[in-house]
Amino acid sequence: MVSVMIVDDHKAFVEGLEQLINQSDVARVTDVGYSVADCRKLLAYALPDVLMLDVGLPDGDGCLFCPELLRQYPALKILMLTTYAEIAVISRALDGGAFGYILKNSTSEEILEGISVVASGERFLCDEVEILLKKNAHNRIKLTQREQQLLKLIVDGYSNQEISDRMCLAPQTIKGYRANLTFKLQTQNTAQLVRMAIEQKLVPIVH
Repeated sequence: MVSVMIVDDHKAFVEGLEQLINQSDVARVTDVGYSVADCRKLLAYALPDVLMLDVGLPDGDGCLFCPELLRQYPALKILMLTTYAEIAVISRALDGGAFGYILKNSTSEEILEGISVVASGERFLCDEVEILLKKNAHNRIKLTQREQQLLKLIVDGYSNQEISDRMCLAPQTIKGYRANLTFKLQTQNTAQLVRMAIEQKLVPIVH
């Protein structure tokens, strides 16, 4: 039986998911957490075969949490389970090392299949996500880590000088990065840049 840890802050959903898994002949839920902090504590005691991780947690973004987890636990298999069906979020999760990505509206069969496939060390995407990625294969927005950092600071309302101080880069360099970012996202001004960042979930997600 595959051991599963669930980390998701929607307790009613977690209860239903736990019941689904435990009643199957595929896996058993060994631990449940509701935040990034919970996840760190639980993993310090025991590693599951599969970690089912939500993207938007109260104290952090699951996509950004993945690389940290894999640095500490390289063998950990992470299966993202979320409501976010945006290309940018899916890409950040997979680029961060997640083995799979399932939407919360997926069928019970698909969820259990995802657990089984990821536990075996193979990548799994639910049908809706698979179709979405194929449709947008040529239009995928891929930001570098520095561009993501810059975009987050812009969304948070920092000026070029403040961003320069925080990123330890010259103001002229920040202007250049900002111009490249604007061109890449095909926006005309800061308001459009911020709106696209929020709508397409290009910045970290925290509830």
